[in-house]
Amino acid sequence: MVAAAWVLTVQAAAFLRGENSKQPALGVSQQMKTAYPFFHTSDEISSEIQRLSSSCPGLTVDSKDAGGVNVDIVSLKKEGSTPKNKMYFLFGEHARELISPESGLYFLKSLCGETDTSEYLNGVLDDTEFRVVLNGNPHSRRKVEDGDFCLRVNENGVDLNRNWDEKWEPSPEFSPADTNPGSAPFSEPETRIFKDDVTEHRPTSFVTIHSGTLGMYMPWAYDMEHLAQRNNKAMMSMLRDLDEEYCQCPFGAAGREVGYSCPGTCLDYVYDELNTSYAFAFEIYVGQDMRGDLKERWQDKMRQADTDTAFVQLAHHDFHHIFHSHHSDFVQLQSKMVRRDHSLRDPDDCLSQFNPTDESDFHQTVDNWARVYGDLARRIVADMAQKGA
Repeated sequence: MVAAAWVLTVQAAAFLRGENSKQPALGVSQQMKTAYPFFHTSDEISSEIQRLSSSCPGLTVDSKDAGGVNVDIVSLKKEGSTPKNKMYFLFGEHARELISPESGLYFLKSLCGETDTSEYLNGVLDDTEFRVVLNGNPHSRRKVEDGDFCLRVNENGVDLNRNWDEKWEPSPEFSPADTNPGSAPFSEPETRIFKDDVTEHRPTSFVTIHSGTLGMYMPWAYDMEHLAQRNNKAMMSMLRDLDEEYCQCPFGAAGREVGYSCPGTCLDYVYDELNTSYAFAFEIYVGQDMRGDLKERWQDKMRQADTDTAFVQLAHHDFHHIFHSHHSDFVQLQSKMVRRDHSLRDPDDCLSQFNPTDESDFHQTVDNWARVYGDLARRIVADMAQKGA
């Protein structure tokens, strides 16, 4: 099929932009849309949420600005409801992870009754209201749409999910360019927008969505030793149950599970600084070529694991080949082991590693994770009720 066969080389990208050619620029994003019509461009995402603000009761859109960056943030609350769970979602921190915002858009449309998943999500809005950042890295996402498929950082070259003021560390010598934490915590306009908004709304639950592997994580991410203590049993139970049903992938404390310290993440900041009771990071997609290997390795380790804790050290050398090829937000080897500078990687490999390029795979992914988001909200509400919150 066209989508599976289409390959955008560097030369083709230059031609489509009109470089070295007398033809006018065609716009690579238009070619992307032709080849992968199931993906939304940045303009289409913005148009869709504006449309939903007119058609979906209880959905509103705020526009936040800082340092020349504009971020749309969606609120959705069932009219007349008094939900106890205030759930905050952050999608698209890393520009190349196109499927992250797509899953968020599909989730919102499903809550608004517009998709095949809507019936399954009936009742979720009775007890949970949502605050959603869909496109968290808008300037760099446009570059990805124009063919820079490996671009992770913002336009200043900063990894937004290393720029939060939670165990933040300056960039060590020889660190890869695509994990640059910035000159100081919240040096970037995007993270300042996120921090101000999430602080203002004080959510009871928080989820950040990434891709590049499959995983379901909770704090801490900042080191490889510690598991979050506050509310850890409830969070771990939710991850274990959801993982078994929807993912069958690594789950647990982010840094401990993958054996790599990730200081300066939104996951740790919101959990610690804002005292948010439930905080999670999900990795929702990896290329088909690695799924079987990752699942097999994970099953092998699970059979050896203590069933009470379900902690499996995926940083073991048996797993290095997986994370060497399929690193993302929380799954990364130490910089001395592998150079992760996006400029040295093949763009087409990045596209297929972080995003589905087959329409059926795309729809299966957004449907699966919309159900996860809804079920997570239900489980949080149930846990809060049990605790008398």
